[in-house]
Amino acid sequence: MGINLYLRFKLHDMNNTRPFHLAIPVNDIEINRKFYKDTLGCEEGRSSNHWVDFNFFGHQLVIHYKENSLEEKNSNPVDGKNVPVPHFGVVLSLDDFWKLSSKLKKRNISFIIEPYIRFEGQVGEQATMFFNDPSGNALEFKAFKHIDQLFAT
Repeated sequence: MGINLYLRFKLHDMNNTRPFHLAIPVNDIEINRKFYKDTLGCEEGRSSNHWVDFNFFGHQLVIHYKENSLEEKNSNPVDGKNVPVPHFGVVLSLDDFWKLSSKLKKRNISFIIEPYIRFEGQVGEQATMFFNDPSGNALEFKAFKHIDQLFAT
């Protein structure tokens, strides 16, 4: 059964990928609402005083109000950089990746890891960048030179 499930997902047409749902904590609804709407261009959906839905590049992202916590920040070394853990984001086309990185630079976003090409010349070559939202949630946006290498080893 495990092999059949693996093969079904491995052979799955990426155009039929189902949207994920992710809920994250934020310490200020309005500041984060502005960030996701105006900075990243996400369309707002339903909301209340304590949460807001967004269309996050075709996926459902919900920001939930939570007071600041003193959680320890972690990272793992990848390609000579300290990658924040946890993080989330989207795989874009290369053109959209560079457009977004330009937009973020114009808005003076402080990058954890500046946009660059990771694993250059290797399987899985990709453009990547990391930055935080106003509540400190780490985001990664990436784009593959060859999208068929998304899950390559």
